[in-house]
This record gives sequence, structure tokens and C-alpha cells, in this order.
Amino acid sequence: MAVDEALAESTAEQGAYCFRIYRWTAPTLSLGYFQSSADREKHPASAACPLVRRTTGGGAIVHDHEITYSLTLPAAAAEAKRHLLLYEAVHGSLIDALAAWGVAAELCAASRRSPTEPSPFLCFQRRAPGDVLLGPIKIAGSAQRRIRGAVLQHGSILWSRSAAAPELPGLSEAVPALPPEEEFLHGWRRELAKCLRLEWRPDGLNPTERRRAEELHRHKYSTDVWNDSRGRPPAA
Repeated sequence: MAVDEALAESTAEQGAYCFRIYRWTAPTLSLGYFQSSADREKHPASAACPLVRRTTGGGAIVHDHEITYSLTLPAAAAEAKRHLLLYEAVHGSLIDALAAWGVAAELCAASRRSPTEPSPFLCFQRRAPGDVLLGPIKIAGSAQRRIRGAVLQHGSILWSRSAAAPELPGLSEAVPALPPEEEFLHGWRRELAKCLRLEWRPDGLNPTERRRAEELHRHKYSTDVWNDSRGRPPAA
């Protein structure tokens, strides 16, 4: 989370796009920015998972057998002007990458939930315009935040079911003959570059980004104030 925010700040300063894919060393529960940490009691299966809060919104995600990505781009970019446009671009490229393997996913057109109905705790139990569906199963979702001249989009692809979220089937439960993850990711990067009219260049954090990520980790993302207080200091 700290690295993603540091990259968003770097994007705001330098104007470069950054697409990052990562995984987790242990099953971890990430809360959306506006979720209450007390709400994790609603999901006993993930009670033993470490907790972190995202700077982006949306529902909680159990990061286990899934692929997490972040995309940062300048706020002035054409795709950043309307939030749904960016969701459709990223998720459309994901759908194209899956289609190359014979998997027919589609974008969710609209939520069927009543505005007065409480949102489910877990992201993958929610449905919103732009989500990626495979039949009735949600396999990918994303959330955005604007950070000082840049847009940060977080997202997750549910690859297979987790013991910490057994109610959520993933791609492997719906499609028995999935490609190896790395082959799929190579195709997705290619489709996303085509959609955004970019050419990706492999890179790592520069010293400034690394120092900023360490600072954000130490003073923000590893603190109880951030993780337990909806990202805001508790009222005096």
C-alpha cells in the first residue's frame, strides 16, 4: 500500500504511468478506505488474517489466491477524466486477455442492489458497473483515488478460492483449464498497453520512491490510527 501511494506521488511529479502487479506473503485482509475495522467481525473466516487499509475505497478483499494490481496515471490523462472510463479500459483489457484463452468474461452493466440495502463486507460479494463477471461470479474489481495530481487505481483478480474466504469461487473454480498465471499476466500487460496506447518498460523503485514508501509504511500504513480509524485520526 505504501509503495502504491509513493508511485502515485511520483506519477504526479513526473507524469509517467506505472502498472504494478504483486502478491502477498500470507493471506491478508485489506479494508476499503471508508470501512470500519470493527466490521471485520462480520467475516469470521478471515479473522486470523493480518489487516491493512487501502487508500482506495470499496469492500474488503482477502488477498490470498489472487492477483493484486495498481495503476497510477496523471490526473490530466484522458482515461482519468471519468472514473468509469478507466475501469472499463483496464477491465476491458483483462477481458480481452481472458478471451485469448477461451474464457468469456464480461463487464457488469449495473448494480442490482437497492440504494438502501447495506453493502456486503467483501468486495467480491458486491456488484458495480465495470466489474468483471464470469457468469454469476465476480472475478475482478477495482477502486480509485485521486492523490495530488495523479489517479491511483487498485484492483484484484480472484484466481481461486481461499480458505479465508471459502464462499468466494475464483477463476479456477469456473474454468478448469486456466493458463499458467505468468502466461496470462504477460497477455494482460500486452492488452492493457494496447488499450492505453503505451509501451511498458520494466523498472524498479528509484531511491526517492523507496524512501517515501518506507516513510509511508512507518508513519501511516503500519499504524493503528490508519488501520483502525478509517484512515483518519480519532476524534479528541
